[in-house]
Amino acid sequence: MSTETETPIEEKKTPTTRFAEWLMARQEKKEAKETSLESLMKFNVFLSIATLVSVAGATVADYVLMAWLWI
Repeated sequence: MSTETETPIEEKKTPTTRFAEWLMARQEKKEAKETSLESLMKFNVFLSIATLVSVAGATVADYVLMAWLWI
């Protein structure tokens, strides 16, 4: 008997449940998008720092080589 009374209630709440599920799915997609953007930003910062370090390292290596040749 309890299942018979629960079924009509669930049928009445179907549009609301669908709307709530849509809102939750939308929020999850938004959060996933934000986390992917955050990871891309972190990777971009890392790549920029790595590029600067490699360029500065190459410049320092050039100067050391020039100084070695002068000696």
